[in-house]
Amino acid sequence: MPATAKRPKVVILTSPDVAPPYNLDALGGQAELVITDAAGLSDAIPGAQVLFLWDFFSTALREAWDHADSLRWVHVAAAGVDSLLFDELRQSGVLVTNAHGAFDGPIAEFVLASILAHDKQIHVSKYLQRQNVWKHREVQRTAGQNALVVGTGGIGRATARLLKAVGMDVLGVGRTVREEDPDFNKVVSSSELAAYAGWADHLVLIAPLTEDTRGILSAEVLARMKPTAHIVNVGRGALVDEKALFQALHEGQVAAASLDVFNEEPLPADHPFWSMGNVHVSAHMSGDVVGWRDTLAGQFETNLGLWLSSGTLINKVDKKLGYVTTG
Repeated sequence: MPATAKRPKVVILTSPDVAPPYNLDALGGQAELVITDAAGLSDAIPGAQVLFLWDFFSTALREAWDHADSLRWVHVAAAGVDSLLFDELRQSGVLVTNAHGAFDGPIAEFVLASILAHDKQIHVSKYLQRQNVWKHREVQRTAGQNALVVGTGGIGRATARLLKAVGMDVLGVGRTVREEDPDFNKVVSSSELAAYAGWADHLVLIAPLTEDTRGILSAEVLARMKPTAHIVNVGRGALVDEKALFQALHEGQVAAASLDVFNEEPLPADHPFWSMGNVHVSAHMSGDVVGWRDTLAGQFETNLGLWLSSGTLINKVDKKLGYVTTG
């Protein structure tokens, strides 16, 4: 951070539907704050060195880009940056950081809960309860089953560790192949997903959305899966070919899916997933534990302090890849 910029102008892009960050006073002690919504961003951003996307799915910067005459850093209060990135931003010198690390544990727990709910027929039990039906069944052991985790960043690794802790065998699917890995037994290439799909009892999608991962759960991959397989998607809806998934679930090509994210959100009321007994829908909430927004606000405060004191930032996103690279 240059010595001349003692109190940078920081624009916080928020939404009328969301409460502002709890730590505005602390942030205001370090910078000149301007709070705006998407409609006001073009007027607010001239002269700003920093943009904090508290409204983390907003695409408003794309429209306001020509007005961003002093912008050096954009922080997104989310793990995924696919809504933010566009060609001009990628090609610029503007740094991008995200909420890397904030969701690792919560999403890993949600994945485990989804797998246990499937194996122990929790959804079926709730349905039978509503019908006043007592029906004894046998359920599956989770220990010893195979989990194929697509996405080997921080969230994928936390998930792998948790699944291994309950006795599952875990393989990772990612960009970098590793014959030995401390969290996954090994990591296979994303291009080999179809070849390994038949191994999985549970296929977990956690990968960031990039051009390489868009539609990675394809009709070809689904065709290779066990008819008893269960799919969990806590990444992005567009990782999945939804039409192919619907067909596979409808025809019994795979057994079930626990879906937290969708191509269109909120999920339209007439979408067939709502009425399918083997689909379990949640409202893009896998990482949103109590206090999560305070955690995100605290991350930005920490990063702003680092930037002001030393010019360094943590959680820098590789804008070409679309995620924070580690290891």
